[in-house]
Amino acid sequence: MDVKPIGSTSDGWQDNLPGYLKNKTEGIQKIGTQYEPNLERILRLKPDLILGWENVKAIYPRLSQISPTALGKWKGSLSWREHFNFVAEALGKKEVAEQAWNHYYQRIEKLKIALGNQYKDKTISVIHIYGWDIMSTAKNSFSGSILNDVGLQRPKTQNVITPSGLTKNISEEKLEELDADILFVTTFNDSDKANFEQLQQKPLWKRLKAFQQRHIYFVDGLSWVGSNLIAADAVIDDLFKYLVNTP
Repeated sequence: MDVKPIGSTSDGWQDNLPGYLKNKTEGIQKIGTQYEPNLERILRLKPDLILGWENVKAIYPRLSQISPTALGKWKGSLSWREHFNFVAEALGKKEVAEQAWNHYYQRIEKLKIALGNQYKDKTISVIHIYGWDIMSTAKNSFSGSILNDVGLQRPKTQNVITPSGLTKNISEEKLEELDADILFVTTFNDSDKANFEQLQQKPLWKRLKAFQQRHIYFVDGLSWVGSNLIAADAVIDDLFKYLVNTP
C-alpha cells in the first residue's frame, strides 16, 4: 500500500527476514516483540498512527496516549485477507488495496491459463519441517488458500479445514499421508534443513510417488507462511517456476 512503517515489532524467534522482504525493511526501527512492544521506543518515534493486534489490547490505553491506535483481529494465516483489509481501512487506502487485490487475482488468472488442464487430475501437497515435526497444510492455510484460488487439488489428508490451518504432526511411519503428485517442502532454519536431509534418507520417504517421479520442490518456508500479498506474490512465483517452467 506504499506506506513504509517507521517501526515494527518482531515475532521474537525468527531473526532472518524472508526473501520476499529483502530491500523493503531498511530504516525500520525495532520496537520490541509482538507480545511486548517497547512503549518508550514507540514514544520516541512519534508515530502518526499505531497499528497492532488485539493480543496487546491490555496496553491499548497507553498506546492511544502516544498516537491514534487501531488494533485488528489476527488469527494467523487464517485471517490474512481480512487483516490486509483492516490495515487498508486504518490507513485510508481503500482504492490502493483494491488495486493490490486486482494484481493478485490477475496473477492467479495468468497462472491458471498457463497451467491449463495439465494438473487437472494431479494433487499438490505442502509440508513444513519444524524441528523434528512434519506437518502438512490444510485448505484454509495461507498457501492452501492460494492453491485453492488457482484450482489445484490437494491430497485427501490436506483437503480439510482445521482450526490452525495445519494438520496434525505426521510420524515417519505415516509419510504416505503427505504424498501427492507434487510435493512442496518448506523449512525455516538450518536445523530444519538438516533434519529434512536425514528424512530423505529414510526408506519410507523413497517410496513416495513424488520422490520416485522427482516432483519434490524445496521452497522458502517464510514466504509460504507469509500471510500477506507480498508473500503471495512469492508463492505464485514458485508455482510458475515449478509447475509451469520446470520441464
